[in-house]
Amino acid sequence: MSAVLLLTGGIGLGMYFEHATGYVENYYAYSTRSQNGTLLPLDTKRIADAWVILQQNFLNSDQLNPEKALFGAIRGMVSASGDPYTSFFDPDEAKLFLSDTEGSFEGIGAEIGMRKNIITVIAPIHGTPAERSGLRAGDMILQIDEMNTADLTVDQAVANIRGPKGTSVKLLIVREDNEPFTVEITRDRIDIPALKLSYKENIAHIELYNFSQKAGQEFNEAAQDILSKNPRGIILDVRNNPGGYLDMAIEIAGWFLVRDTPVVIEEDRGGNRITDRSTGTGQLKDYPLIVLINEGSASASEILAGALADTLHIRLVGEKSYGKGSVQSLETLSDGSALKITVAKWLTPSGISISDEGIRPDIVVEQTAEDEEKDRDPQFEKAKELLLQSL
Repeated sequence: MSAVLLLTGGIGLGMYFEHATGYVENYYAYSTRSQNGTLLPLDTKRIADAWVILQQNFLNSDQLNPEKALFGAIRGMVSASGDPYTSFFDPDEAKLFLSDTEGSFEGIGAEIGMRKNIITVIAPIHGTPAERSGLRAGDMILQIDEMNTADLTVDQAVANIRGPKGTSVKLLIVREDNEPFTVEITRDRIDIPALKLSYKENIAHIELYNFSQKAGQEFNEAAQDILSKNPRGIILDVRNNPGGYLDMAIEIAGWFLVRDTPVVIEEDRGGNRITDRSTGTGQLKDYPLIVLINEGSASASEILAGALADTLHIRLVGEKSYGKGSVQSLETLSDGSALKITVAKWLTPSGISISDEGIRPDIVVEQTAEDEEKDRDPQFEKAKELLLQSL
């Protein structure tokens, strides 16, 4: 099975959408490419030779497990790509990864990724133990319990942080330039809502938490409520939204962009581009709109914010977004294991790549730790102020 992903990492939202089907062709599994693009055979004889030598000489050779050795070899090969978003899942890990699409799991409720080769919190998920513990977007994780994260991939870090409800995990955190500190978090059952709609001074506030399977239906219900109440404007809030299904981002964009309007451009390794377009009717396009972003806004959130900013010149308020501008394909192997492979990068409708750079807001408003402690939201207040001024 092949699936396209818009993921940053994934303790919480390992979400994807079906794109195509079919097993991986053998030449992809056993070949590489030269600089001119010609397929070259992978020298598997050296792998076999190393295995034989290990069996013949290793002190505890009776404890060697051929399947674990094979999975280890594949992990090493995939890791050699140097891409933190390209990874290998054994059959059990693949099942766990795919189960995240249900929007319910056991863990701490945070999305993590790789920043400057350091395992980093992209966003705590709303209403979860991670958020309640005080984890913040940008927190760097140095240790998971007693395990150093320096040599871990994102997926390995995820596997060690997740666990059964009621158990706890200790994370050694560095925040900005402060001294490291330890956070102990008790894992729980995480049921993730897609959004929350509220009204403040007759302004609709849509807090869009993720782009899960149910995001489209929940946004449809919110949009219908907005149309019936006819507020003065809309604040679309994708702060700490780590992403999810690409088709959900396109569907939600369709409430603001008329049919066939470009939403995102996918560019493959050959430079070929495919434009994904709105399938909606733009029923909310005439409402004054402000979009809130921060460094926890990633992937599909950046696609939506970028499309609205590029096409409708919607103002973005807050802080620079995460900068997840690559697309992954999930390729399932015959034994149920899987490869998650970066296959393309995405661009905003104007052709701008935001990989690593992120999307910069039109109006920068920081939210400090003191603001959070005192339950202040200067970013939302600024967005509301701008909306009221435009009326």
